[in-house]
Amino acid sequence: MSAAAYLKISVAVALATIALKTGAWWLTGSVGLLSDALESLVNLAGASFALLMVTLAATPPDDEHPYGHHKAEYFSSGFEGVLILVAALAIIWAAVQRLLAPQPLEQLGWGTALSLAATALNGSLAWAMLRKAHEHRSIALEGDARHLMTDVWTSIGVVAGVLVAGATGWLWLDPLLAIAVALNIAREGVSLIRRSADGLMDRALEPEVLAQIDQVLAGFAHRTIRFDHVVTRRAGQRRFVDLHMHMPAQWSLGRAAALRNSVELALMSAVPGLRATIQLLPSDVEAHAGDAEDAI
Repeated sequence: MSAAAYLKISVAVALATIALKTGAWWLTGSVGLLSDALESLVNLAGASFALLMVTLAATPPDDEHPYGHHKAEYFSSGFEGVLILVAALAIIWAAVQRLLAPQPLEQLGWGTALSLAATALNGSLAWAMLRKAHEHRSIALEGDARHLMTDVWTSIGVVAGVLVAGATGWLWLDPLLAIAVALNIAREGVSLIRRSADGLMDRALEPEVLAQIDQVLAGFAHRTIRFDHVVTRRAGQRRFVDLHMHMPAQWSLGRAAALRNSVELALMSAVPGLRATIQLLPSDVEAHAGDAEDAI
């Protein structure tokens, strides 16, 4: 199943959980359960936007975007991070109002049952989406899955707190728990925004991937062949590496090109989704990429 298919399921699940959690809040009057329902609205908006961005990222390169549209996924996770922060502020505002004017909780049995049913749906989907996100290296899918998983744990905490508040009569515990939920999801929102910014600013590949690249290059290195100026970056699911390959000046162009092709194939085989750009240089020539820019 594709990433887009999972996001379509996420939209449908978000609609179902909104209905269940809104029902739970309506039955109980709990501001904690209301905060949980508001977060599900964020799930719906985030999944819808992620679906749009994943679809855009999958479109082939064109004249205006010759490197493709892979970075569109970073907009998705950044957008979801902003939505999470907005939801957190709305939850805190509602919780403070209830803290100032406590209200009794009602029909906790049915209310918590509906909330737990929604939590089970979110948990199952989040687990499946995280596996798929790692398989496809999709930050949009991972962002949506991590938000769902955060929703699962906060929902469990809200239900537990509401039950304790109902059993003890500590009505202040309900809004206090809602504020804790808001702070927790705000932390997740900040994390998503930071990761999106890193991707848009061409962050280098992960250390373990860099180690794989170094291992491949070491297999081709020779006293007459060397590699330098290895630069990497990520763009959504796509990975890029640029480097210089030095070889004897007397080699024919055909021989040099054949070796470069072998290196490129080895790199792409070792690192799925990698696009390698290799500049051929004679052994006695040095190229210092970026020196002119740094001097400006």
